[in-house]
Amino acid sequence: MFNNFWIGEKVRLRAVELKDIDDFFKTGFEADTDLDKFCDEIHFPQSKEKMRERLESIIKKEPENDEFWWIIEDLNGNPVGNINTFSCNKRNGTFKYGIGLEKPYWGKGYAKEAIKIVLRYYFRELRYQKVNAFVYSFNEKSLKLHESLGFKQEGRLRRMVYTNGDYFDEIYYGMTVEEFNAIDPKKN
Repeated sequence: MFNNFWIGEKVRLRAVELKDIDDFFKTGFEADTDLDKFCDEIHFPQSKEKMRERLESIIKKEPENDEFWWIIEDLNGNPVGNINTFSCNKRNGTFKYGIGLEKPYWGKGYAKEAIKIVLRYYFRELRYQKVNAFVYSFNEKSLKLHESLGFKQEGRLRRMVYTNGDYFDEIYYGMTVEEFNAIDPKKN
């Protein structure tokens, strides 16, 4: 059994806290970061007050329908990104997630481990049977990450996002609980 389910070899997942407005979530002109661009599009700047309201609503909200936001920290407590679940359907046993890491932490295995922790929880504790993720076609690192984890490409929707003067496709990936168990054997 795990000492602490939410801690891996490289990262720990924790709930969002108000301090994250200064440590992680960007406001104003700081918001135009690589993390924002790889999520979907470049957004209007937000005031610190608006970001605080958003974070407070995330913090106060009970995990409804198994949807949740985590901050990804390295083992020294430095926030490196976030991961969230959404579109959780208990009847069909399916869910989706999104993940974002700050650029200095790319390629170090943090995203892979954070995804595995969340999948382990949803498959083995909450009884979900399938996860879906979509990645924009311009995000080659995320495409490679999902393929390295064993996700199967299940579809492509053409020209679904417009950013930086171009249209890009959404690539849909899926993984079943059986496929996850093959890459992450259960520990007794």
